[in-house]
Amino acid sequence: MDLLPIFLNIKNKKCVVVGGGEVAFRKATLLLRAGADLHIVAPVLSDELRKLCVDRDCTIITREFEEADINDAILVVAATDDLETNERVSVIASKLNIPVNVVDQPDLCSFIMPSIVDRSPIVVAISSGGSSPILTRKLKELNETMIPGRMDKLAEFLGSFRGRVKNEIADFSERIRFWENVLDSEIPELVYNGQDDQARSALDNWLTNPQNDRVAGEVYLVGAGPGDPDLLTLRALRLMHKADVVLYDRLVSPEILLKLRPDAKKIYVGKRSADHAVPQETINEMLVRLAKEGNKVLRLKGGDPFIFGRGGEELESLAAAGIPFQVVPGITAASGCASYAGIPLTHRDYSQSVRFLIGHTKDGRVPLEWDILVKEQQTLVFYMGLAGLPHICDQLLKHGMSSTTSVAVIQQGTTQTQKVVVGNLDSIAGLAVEKEIQAPTIIIIGEVVKLQESLSWFNRS
Repeated sequence: MDLLPIFLNIKNKKCVVVGGGEVAFRKATLLLRAGADLHIVAPVLSDELRKLCVDRDCTIITREFEEADINDAILVVAATDDLETNERVSVIASKLNIPVNVVDQPDLCSFIMPSIVDRSPIVVAISSGGSSPILTRKLKELNETMIPGRMDKLAEFLGSFRGRVKNEIADFSERIRFWENVLDSEIPELVYNGQDDQARSALDNWLTNPQNDRVAGEVYLVGAGPGDPDLLTLRALRLMHKADVVLYDRLVSPEILLKLRPDAKKIYVGKRSADHAVPQETINEMLVRLAKEGNKVLRLKGGDPFIFGRGGEELESLAAAGIPFQVVPGITAASGCASYAGIPLTHRDYSQSVRFLIGHTKDGRVPLEWDILVKEQQTLVFYMGLAGLPHICDQLLKHGMSSTTSVAVIQQGTTQTQKVVVGNLDSIAGLAVEKEIQAPTIIIIGEVVKLQESLSWFNRS
């Protein structure tokens, strides 16, 4: 380790930035966020830096740097575009044993400004010792995406109980175990979801009624999107890493399953046309039972759980059993597959509305109100409609839709095996057979499909 990472208290303490340009402005902004008594030394200040200093009541010295400027300072930053001035600041600060940072000149620095992820009071600092600022920036971006947005609220919440926990749990090792159990419980998720009162009540109950073997089951109903793992939400990923048991559907791609916690128990409960290996009622019962056993249960569904995913039925069972749950929406198959095929579901010139429909056949028929569907300037999207495609096309034609209406059938949309077949209402059923299209598919009917050829971008050869 070349540098010692520390967090320095600079609140109300003199910190000096030498320089008046854009870089100096960035450094000044950072120091002010930490509460510094900021002094700026530069012959000329940019408008934004001057405004910042006036707004925050900083000291401005409009001349060249002099040694006396850093008397009593606890930290100095040289941010000019003059190498000689920067070196002089470094030499004088080092002589006075004042920590000094010279922007983009690590050999003149006694400390490095790290990349920062700020969820105060949680702060993550990342440094490469000045060797690769772009790499540290990329690592910062990764941390920014993975750390929950309300992590600061969780830190404040836990801090509000710290004194009480210390008073009630005297043994240090027991306190450590207590806090570990709290962080593994439902309490952090309550705080992340803004349910602070419920979280406070839960933690208060932990202290009032201590239990050695605390069991707190919960269910996460998560939409996995249409297949591409890059379309998972950040919240979905976080809960996927927490789950003890996972019940997943047929439409959840293998790439998404790789994102699960490695030691999680995985249970396949997928369904396909005329093949419901696990009845829905059994799935509902499994969710309740596994949660009552104290597991964090992930119910992982392709697309969005509330759009033809029967998620509402599963939540009704959980609510009736008093099982806590949370829902994470996913990118629904209609939106994801259409986007990856280059088909906008609405367009000012072609479609002002969109309907999501089930294309399941029942005794060879798809029971829908066809008269309502045969309208101009609207897009129809059929889920699970491949087997019923001939019947769908026939009914739309019989009820007055033009035979030249454009239709797209999208197989395994958003994945590397995506296949798109485009035709007209009177030809698409035959084309789907000819191209050997297999489920799962999304069928899009409407004039917006005409844009597919020009807007297609995914899997272009």
